[in-house]
Amino acid sequence: MMQPPPLKNDCFALPPGVDWTPVDAAHARLRAVLHPVTAIEETSLLDAAGRFLAESIVAPRANPPLPNSAVDGYGFSAAGTGAGVQILPLLSGRAAAGAPYAGPVPPGHAVRVLTGAALPDGVDTVVLEEDVTAEGARIAFHGPVKPGANTRKAGEDVLAGATVLPAGVKLRAQDLAILAAVGAHWIAVHSRLRVGVLSTGDEIRPVGSTAAPHQIFDANRPMLLTQVAAWGYEAVDLGHVPDDRTALRERLDQAARQVDVVLTSGGASAGDEDHVSALLSESGSVEVWRIAIKPGRPLALGIWSGMPVFGLPGNPVAAFVCTLVFAAPAFRVLAGGAWQVPVGFEVPAAFSKDKKAGRREYLRARLTGEGAAEVFRSEGSGRISGLAWADGLVEIEDGARRIVPGDPVRYIPFSSFA
Repeated sequence: MMQPPPLKNDCFALPPGVDWTPVDAAHARLRAVLHPVTAIEETSLLDAAGRFLAESIVAPRANPPLPNSAVDGYGFSAAGTGAGVQILPLLSGRAAAGAPYAGPVPPGHAVRVLTGAALPDGVDTVVLEEDVTAEGARIAFHGPVKPGANTRKAGEDVLAGATVLPAGVKLRAQDLAILAAVGAHWIAVHSRLRVGVLSTGDEIRPVGSTAAPHQIFDANRPMLLTQVAAWGYEAVDLGHVPDDRTALRERLDQAARQVDVVLTSGGASAGDEDHVSALLSESGSVEVWRIAIKPGRPLALGIWSGMPVFGLPGNPVAAFVCTLVFAAPAFRVLAGGAWQVPVGFEVPAAFSKDKKAGRREYLRARLTGEGAAEVFRSEGSGRISGLAWADGLVEIEDGARRIVPGDPVRYIPFSSFA
């Protein structure tokens, strides 16, 4: 098992003089400083789903390995046939998938072949069973039949020695299918990224406990743990820590022995009770990025005992949006994959909005039956119900813009952030 080097303590530092950071600049900085933090190990194909390839896979053999028939029918050499009615003597026996025909097929002769059967020597063309009349030891069909008809060439899908999948691919069911088809079994992958989720704040109470009127239930932790797991990472519940710097230090020390990266929510700004940013600052590795984004803004980024920490805003809506916009692509890189820009779609707006210049805005949205984007009735970042209502986000660029119904807007489904 190979271990990559840890991130540098100052990797999140912004250039001198930077105050407000545009979303694109924040993305560029993350792309420039992040690298995989997960170990590389060999695993069997059946245990590789959801992992990122650590090395490109070269096909041990071709797919298909031999020329074969694409249909049930009769095989022969096209050179021995022509136009008009063709009558060929039929050899005894057959070629079936997994049971090849023994011996060659002489020119001017035919043999029974089934779908998937390797083509016998002397056969380069197959005529469909439905187009043939068979009587005894002869068959008849109308020619000409195009040479190579109804056959698959050896390696027409993948040639032996060709690169099947490049390093950095996250292995899906269809990727495992092609690896299996070319005979790849033991493959080098990154270990699954372990993401710890930690909530902070005196006002937070765990779900299932009792809460006083001045307290709130912890919505962030179940939300973020579920999202992390949905992305295919190992989600580790680090629990909740009150506004106590000593307790937070102990919890981060514990996390550094358990996980590869931590998502915290709350305490990411610069106030008296913002202990996440303060504690990371004591370690000399914190940067509080003031992102030009709505909802959101403060994003505390730091390294704790070699472990990257993403300090999210405490507001659930802002925490969710910042997780999608910043943590999702960053986690892919940390896990061994490539930075991924979410796929968005230009659709008509089903709403009106006057946006001021300065911040990029993400509106909770979903598509109507006519394919237009409607947005939640309130932009208030405390409206968690808007997240449950929405299926995605409408992204509005940094500059000023006036939107009326029918104007094109960029809609990004939540699933695109995976």
